[in-house]
Amino acid sequence: MKNVLILCTGNSARSLIGEVVLRTKGAGRFEAFSAGSKPTGAPNPGAVAALEAAGYSTSGLRSKSWDEFSVAGAPSMAIVITVCDSAAAEECPYWPGAPVRAHWGLPDPAGIADPEASRLAFGATVVAMEARVAALLALHDDAITAAAVNRIGAL
Repeated sequence: MKNVLILCTGNSARSLIGEVVLRTKGAGRFEAFSAGSKPTGAPNPGAVAALEAAGYSTSGLRSKSWDEFSVAGAPSMAIVITVCDSAAAEECPYWPGAPVRAHWGLPDPAGIADPEASRLAFGATVVAMEARVAALLALHDDAITAAAVNRIGAL
């Protein structure tokens, strides 16, 4: 099992979507986690609705700080992926084990005021994350390099 940490500043939407999709699709091969540098404290209702509409379980989903994963006894990460540009630009904590680092930038659906446009944007974020997770799952373990995982961010 490879541990993957998906980061976004608020850990309320994109990174949580990534955690749920990878945890579900990568079960048995990847263990997915998510966190943020400045967590909002709660999942965005739009993210939860989009995940549930796509058939994913959101049970136990919570917004959390990346500090939880940088302390002694925390799971060792094989891959750390940022999904928002602000998190990608931040100084990340030290992650033991020299994990592969990658950026899968996605537009923020949480900032859209119009309810229908917001719903569509959250749905599109789930679909985009599913495509990226499928590409990650298609990689043989020996092919999981920073360059390969970063290329997935262009999907």
